[in-house]
Amino acid sequence: MIDEIRTIREHARTVVADRQDDVLGLSHSLHAEPELAYEEFRSARKIADLVERAGFDVTREAYGLPTAFCATAGHGDLVIAITAEYDALPGIGHACGHNVNGAAAVTAALALAPFADDLGIQVKLLGTPAEEYGGGKVDMLDAGAFDDVAAAMMVHAAPTDGVGMGSLAIGSWNITYTGRPAHAAAMAHRGVNAADAMMIAQVAISAYRQQMLPGGVVHGVVTFGGEAPNVIPGRTTAAYDCRAESAEDLRELQTRIRACFEAGALATGAELALEAVGNDYSDLRQDLALSRLYRDAVTSLGRTIDEGTAMRQGSTDMGNVSHVVPSIHPTIGYDCGDTIMHNPEFTRFGVTAQADRAVLDGGLAMAWTAIGMATDEAHRTDLLARLATRTRP
Repeated sequence: MIDEIRTIREHARTVVADRQDDVLGLSHSLHAEPELAYEEFRSARKIADLVERAGFDVTREAYGLPTAFCATAGHGDLVIAITAEYDALPGIGHACGHNVNGAAAVTAALALAPFADDLGIQVKLLGTPAEEYGGGKVDMLDAGAFDDVAAAMMVHAAPTDGVGMGSLAIGSWNITYTGRPAHAAAMAHRGVNAADAMMIAQVAISAYRQQMLPGGVVHGVVTFGGEAPNVIPGRTTAAYDCRAESAEDLRELQTRIRACFEAGALATGAELALEAVGNDYSDLRQDLALSRLYRDAVTSLGRTIDEGTAMRQGSTDMGNVSHVVPSIHPTIGYDCGDTIMHNPEFTRFGVTAQADRAVLDGGLAMAWTAIGMATDEAHRTDLLARLATRTRP
């Protein structure tokens, strides 16, 4: 059996080598044409076209999302989802490396497809839009995309390779105060100052920080503060994020921060409108057994895990998936100078030779991880048993 596994792994490596030009061309093409959340029409089409030509059964505009897709190969009872991200950031393109993420996912799917039936698996490549803003994976989770999935995985571009890191839960809000404008000198008493409402809310948030839950983070920016200095502002707007160690802590934090914004309205008489932006993201819970399989796979490719990355990093909608499905979300590293993700400088490193290597190694490591899940009877039995007893949230 060990020899058979080694043979399948080497065949998968050969597939990656054979499809190298396709997947690296895809990575560079995604990078050259960045698209924002829920608008990734070209990106989704490029990936769907590539895997359809490779023999996958492809459903476009899947799960009610115009820029999502589902591509499957094989008919086994162990369904393994590989999530492909491909949205970019406003103004700075693929500064989070989603071209690498998406191309690595495609690499893994292509590497597994020829052996899916032999392994008793179904490869389910899911095109997941809007990770940066909105949470496409949450939309797809709610729509049933992961209902039959026994395990889910992806890799994320980063300065270093990491396994087992977590992420913070996050919720985003748009805040609007509506007051009443008035001449700031002649008739100030007739105004309702929306800017004062925002100021009071910000002071209340600052005062609360001392008692904030450990790991809680609140950050925001005022996006509109008024028209002119001699007019009492009748409208102010802001965008705020709340982050916490867990989804449960996030709900508690949001309750307290909402009260701070309500205090601004109460004190000034302004009306408050608080609008959730997209989906709340849960904290990331990486499956330990699957993480060990991935660690073994990626280190056998000669890569070194940076143990210092095993910490909470940012937020991801993969967190919501991980609360329902056994999941991994390791990072795949490449040189990016002295910058990190979400900085403009990170963007240009996404099409270097090292980034290309990350696409191929990340994809092959995921393929080998899936082979490990399928061929280790203990892993396979455990995953299928957990799937059989799963209840949707």
